[in-house]
Amino acid sequence: MDLGARRIVLAVSAIVLVAAAGAVYVAGVAQDRPAAPAAAVDADLMFVELADGRGRVEQVALARPETRGGTDLACQRVYRAGGTTVCLRLAGPGPSYAAEVSRDGAVVRTVPLPGVPSRAKVSASGQVVSWTSFVTGDSYSVPGGFSTRTGYLDLRSGEALESLEGFTAEVEGNLHTAQDVNYWGLTVGADDRTFYATLASGGFTWLVKGDLVDRRVTSLRRDAECPSLSPDGTKIAYKKRIGRLGPWDLAVLDLKTGEERRLPGTAGVDDQATWLDDDRLAFAAVPKGAKLAAVHVVPADGSTPARLLVPDATSPSPL
Repeated sequence: MDLGARRIVLAVSAIVLVAAAGAVYVAGVAQDRPAAPAAAVDADLMFVELADGRGRVEQVALARPETRGGTDLACQRVYRAGGTTVCLRLAGPGPSYAAEVSRDGAVVRTVPLPGVPSRAKVSASGQVVSWTSFVTGDSYSVPGGFSTRTGYLDLRSGEALESLEGFTAEVEGNLHTAQDVNYWGLTVGADDRTFYATLASGGFTWLVKGDLVDRRVTSLRRDAECPSLSPDGTKIAYKKRIGRLGPWDLAVLDLKTGEERRLPGTAGVDDQATWLDDDRLAFAAVPKGAKLAAVHVVPADGSTPARLLVPDATSPSPL
């Protein structure tokens, strides 16, 4: 079997597994069950619990991570900021997915997603909600393979854009016109206009800076994925390969000086990190010897290694 055929077989197998898992998940959440109790602690972090396979969203106090409190949300990815919560969840058979957006506890918009949820963010003001999905049958390099689709909802105008792929892109000084462009990991600045994301094309990835109004992006550097902008807008955290083909770890880029710092104890991360404040990051990674991801916390200055905070959990979001 040649390489192209092997890739197609692997891609189809992956699609079948995703669909089967989604069907099981839908069946599980369709069962009647009481809402989880409200958090019994003064919570400052929410996350998706993984152990029971239902995607229940729970809350925890960073100072007392051993005490969890439940919510009535069930999501695959969750994020909250500025009074807005986005829950990327199963929406029906197939399976199908949706981004459910709520303000102050009331659902204000549900946007269908084109594929399996992967990343979710909300701007600090709560006005711009963004997401990334894995999409099948949409790859230019591998027929039937996976690609990503990144979109956003502007609550001020009500506009929902399914994909950034129509944005004008300038990569390393040249207009980028290739058809194999993918975006993921959108993070929006305090002006609700400036954003950062990953652009992938031709086997390379770039950290790009963009403008949601002008619909343009410009590359900043190669080999930076799933960026996350700090609350003060001065730093970007992203995952970066260790070596050419090694696992990812987290790095933090100072936007003013251009200094990049690798963060110890983060090897194996495959997540869009979350800033807890201007000095600390939370992210999900599978600990050595474990089967499920866990939420970790690491200082942004790299002064100490990351420490495990909540086992069997993913999608951390500050409250």
